[in-house]
Amino acid sequence: MDRLQEKYLKEVVPALTEKFGYKNVMQLPKVEKIIINMGVGEAVGNSKALDAAVKDMTIIAGQKPILTKAKKSLAAWKLRAGMPIGCKVTLRGSRMQQFLDKFMNIALPRVRDFRGVNGNAFDGRGNYSIGLKEQLIFPEIEFDEIDKVRGMNIIVVTTAKTDEEAKELLRLLGMPFSA
Repeated sequence: MDRLQEKYLKEVVPALTEKFGYKNVMQLPKVEKIIINMGVGEAVGNSKALDAAVKDMTIIAGQKPILTKAKKSLAAWKLRAGMPIGCKVTLRGSRMQQFLDKFMNIALPRVRDFRGVNGNAFDGRGNYSIGLKEQLIFPEIEFDEIDKVRGMNIIVVTTAKTDEEAKELLRLLGMPFSA
């Protein structure tokens, strides 16, 4: 059993049940999936940039990402519909829990001047979104091996009905929210 799953069952479930008064175990919110998205704008002129981004994301997520393609043509940016311009990966189950544990306990504290993540980045339906400026905060990425610093978006999708429930769930799991 993963460390995060064990923490969820032993600490988070009783705390959430007490705070929100759930009558049934199925009402408890849980993390459903994590989506990691990396847009690579320079892929329009340089296809090697996309290969490097895919390699970095594969190392970070432990799963090969899919390429995302442009939906519309934009002549000003020399972009045609259907051109690959990014990559994304959806993590579920054991990989998701391992990534979330690594992200909260190892990667986030490595951010420069880190004081906690924004507690207002919920979408109204219990999903949390965070943007990173560089992939170097993950311990698997070696500084000498990367060609360019790239950012990414990480979306944590929960089964919570409200933002308050989702924030409490993530806080109890160990997400370091700023005050």
